[in-house]
Amino acid sequence: MFERLPIESKKAPSAVGAYTQAVRYGDVIYISGQLPLDANRQLVGDTPEAQMRQVFKNIAEICSVAGGNLSSIAKLNVYLKDLANISVLNKVMVEMFAQPYPARTTVGVAIPMNAEIEVDAILHIG
Repeated sequence: MFERLPIESKKAPSAVGAYTQAVRYGDVIYISGQLPLDANRQLVGDTPEAQMRQVFKNIAEICSVAGGNLSSIAKLNVYLKDLANISVLNKVMVEMFAQPYPARTTVGVAIPMNAEIEVDAILHIG
């Protein structure tokens, strides 16, 4: 039986509620939803593209602490304030991720702090 182990990066915003930045369960890491915040929990970027880059930077930092990287991600759940920005999301992902890209679900929702994007991820590390 696997034990749930917390994973946290000081370079990504800390949890603000009853959750952990990420949890390791065996060889699988579950990263909680990341907003475009810096480590001091301040919103970063005044465009959807800048906010997307910050979110993936946060996820990369957490992946690194877990022993992986963006290429270790198997699945992304992406929440956009405006689905019209999906082309911007695709552009940023092509620049930041290598093929094969992670599986992805993208939905339009209201996001805390009036942010443009929130992303959670599942990755596998050996």
